[in-house]
Amino acid sequence: MSGLLSTIDSPHDLRRLSRQQLRPLADELREFLVQSVARTGGHFSSNLGTVELTIAVHYVFDTPHDRLVWDVGH
Repeated sequence: MSGLLSTIDSPHDLRRLSRQQLRPLADELREFLVQSVARTGGHFSSNLGTVELTIAVHYVFDTPHDRLVWDVGH
């Protein structure tokens, strides 16, 4: 793994990025998801749809100090 994604180990690392770096990070995350699902199989459309949302939430809030609840029920 290379690029911005390889520099992220925690939400703190994400918040150190500039706003201009967030779109390329989202692109890298989507590519990682596509490659992973291509190897293992499964569904990934919902994952692709939440990439920007997830980045934004971690960028704006002080995670993991601020608690997040994801409702993944059907």
